[in-house]
Amino acid sequence: QVQLVESGGGSVQAGGSLRLSCAVSGYTYSRDSMGWFRQAPGKEREGIACIDRNGLTATAASVKGRFTLSLDNAQKILYLQMNSLKPEDAAMYYCAADTSFRTYCLPYFVPEYKYSGQGTQVTVSS
Repeated sequence: QVQLVESGGGSVQAGGSLRLSCAVSGYTYSRDSMGWFRQAPGKEREGIACIDRNGLTATAASVKGRFTLSLDNAQKILYLQMNSLKPEDAAMYYCAADTSFRTYCLPYFVPEYKYSGQGTQVTVSS
């Protein structure tokens, strides 16, 4: 059974940083893509970063240069380092895992991945 458990959310002031973690179990991420998406109240889900089965990452333009995705293979944890946070980054953040066996990933498709966690809340005050 696939389980994705996010943690690390919280409240920060604009300009601050947070690192989100996603503990992965029951999933063979070496064969497929994983990523992060977010959803703010009243807004559509937004894919923000992903890593494909070859270890290549892709980041959405809205967070490029500020957010970095990484994968700790040994610990089976997917991270999202978020720097220079803005009020518009406030949202529920979700970790997600794909099952399509694509050889590449695009942040746009991350909200469509089959598996996702319960999310972790990020609040950014101005």
